[in-house]
Amino acid sequence: MKIVAVNRSASFEYFIEDKFEAGIVLEGAEVKSLRLGKASLSESFCELKRGELFLKNMHIALYDKSGAFSTRDSRRDRKLLLHKIEISKIAGKVNERGYTLVPLKVYFQGSLVKVEVALCKGKHAYDKKRTISERDEKRAMDRAAKEAFLH
Repeated sequence: MKIVAVNRSASFEYFIEDKFEAGIVLEGAEVKSLRLGKASLSESFCELKRGELFLKNMHIALYDKSGAFSTRDSRRDRKLLLHKIEISKIAGKVNERGYTLVPLKVYFQGSLVKVEVALCKGKHAYDKKRTISERDEKRAMDRAAKEAFLH
């Protein structure tokens, strides 16, 4: 499994509740650009329209060797492929309880491109501050343990 892009801010901005693996509809030049690792998930999000799931605002750089075939927008909407049961489960949670659907990472599984999406709840400012302080405490503990081990 080769990871192409990771949404690092997702775990900081949201509480991750449930994860799903989805296929994605791409063009040939987009797949070649992904193989080179030229993609970004920052500022991307998922939207549910008429029973279908779309990934919006994901940047895939134009493949430079494709010539006239790369006329598409690099941030176009891309359809995600999930089973109907999974889509209905996601739709129920997103419509009812204030959940949102966020892409976490894009990766290759064999020759297929997959997107890991998660049902998330937004964090408040005090939750984010707590996350930062926990991270700092863990870093200090690791540093102290490393120093004690070396001496």
